[in-house]
Amino acid sequence: MTDPISDFLTRLRNASSAKKAEAVAPHSKMKESIAAILKAEGFISDFTDGKDELGHKTLVVTLKYVNEVPAITNLDRVSTPGRRLYYSYSEIPRVLNGLGISILSTSRGLMKGQDCRRNKVGGELVFNVW
Repeated sequence: MTDPISDFLTRLRNASSAKKAEAVAPHSKMKESIAAILKAEGFISDFTDGKDELGHKTLVVTLKYVNEVPAITNLDRVSTPGRRLYYSYSEIPRVLNGLGISILSTSRGLMKGQDCRRNKVGGELVFNVW
């Protein structure tokens, strides 16, 4: 697998559009940080660690639905392994005029675009969600 973050986002997107209760993906610290931000922003209900049948660590994400409509409308991967996009704090684009959030990988860890602007720190724009 060349892009595990894109795979994780695709698993969330597909499970959400198929109205599944939860999505399971291989565990990593970055995926756990993404899930923590999505939970704090209200896009998912919860996430926990689990194990698959071979004993590998997994991340189980419980999806959130509002009146049977997924809370995640779209996940858009911006920076890819072949094309990294970096922004300074003043250049971070707004997502749907503030209705969505952008997630950046900074020197202080993963942060929302709004927090990056507030703390005056830039980084790699990983993905947008709304």
